[in-house]
Amino acid sequence: MTWVAISGGGVNWVCPEMFQSPEVRRDHLLARGSLLIETRLSPEGRPQTLLSYQRRYPWAGGISLQAIPGGGLVLVLSQADDVFHTVLDYKRDARTDVLRITFSWDGPQRWGRLVVERPEADTVDEILTPAPLPLMLEDVYTMTRRPQLCETDRDVVFFAVSDAVEPIGPMPSLTGGVPVATPRGYRALRDLRFGDTVFSRDDAVVPVLHTVARTVPALGSFRPVRLRAPYFGLARDVVVAPHQRLVIGGSEVEYIFGREAVLVPAISLVNGFAAVFEEGHRLVRYAHLLLPGNEAMIVAGAAMESLYAGRLGRNRERLAATLLADCPRHLMPAHHRAGYQVLRPFEAITLAEARVA
Repeated sequence: MTWVAISGGGVNWVCPEMFQSPEVRRDHLLARGSLLIETRLSPEGRPQTLLSYQRRYPWAGGISLQAIPGGGLVLVLSQADDVFHTVLDYKRDARTDVLRITFSWDGPQRWGRLVVERPEADTVDEILTPAPLPLMLEDVYTMTRRPQLCETDRDVVFFAVSDAVEPIGPMPSLTGGVPVATPRGYRALRDLRFGDTVFSRDDAVVPVLHTVARTVPALGSFRPVRLRAPYFGLARDVVVAPHQRLVIGGSEVEYIFGREAVLVPAISLVNGFAAVFEEGHRLVRYAHLLLPGNEAMIVAGAAMESLYAGRLGRNRERLAATLLADCPRHLMPAHHRAGYQVLRPFEAITLAEARVA
């Protein structure tokens, strides 16, 4: 089991196996788990109460998570007479609109972790803490199913609770069924393994070093996007995460932007014709391939960026917290961004129209 509660975007769901089982009492504590919150930053630069809930029975307790203008998070947990408090200062980035905040705890191992990530970037800010107070199952249920009893800022996109310590760092962003070009023809991404090879954007054959996959709530920066054929050379529709980047080159790119190639995030194409949000999913499973040089691979005819690991291999502690933790150290590459221009939404739509004109 992993995600046990999701709240946001009109969804207020709790896992039946967890909350309707006669074997599970709601006053039990989650000894191990994660609370994930996505929020937009306040345009007015005001403090934001991302999540706040207080109860009186069976004993007093609650949770409060606040975002402070300028770049700070304050987390307070209470259970009866015990109070846990931690502060994370992070670097505010004017280019970032959305933050993904993950608070994880492991009671048996007696540690906690508060993390801030920016879905459209590669930066991670974190603080490790002594053993925090665990959440009570009843609190999770009430915050999800009775949102009127807790306070959340209007800029919060969603929150979700897992009974596992969720990974941070590089996230997969392609659904497992997308077809990837290989020397043996197109194969579903989910079927590729270490040792297989794929074609890169420049027709080189490159080896797959590692594969990753993760199931996440289908909201916010995880909300699936359907890229529609025939835009950008797609032979069929594919479903990807919002921040999956297409690598686009050609005469139109050189004429409009004066560059050999540009990067187009899938979310920048959502306009009703080149791409649309995929509806009807509570959870979505994404997968990806780790390639030696962060090469763009061919997915259904379009070039798409592979998993970017940066210099993660040089930081053992950070690597251990990611989906790449089980990648053999000798296979971990050092990636460097190619320096392509990332198109803004109106630029991406202009290019999409030009490519099919």
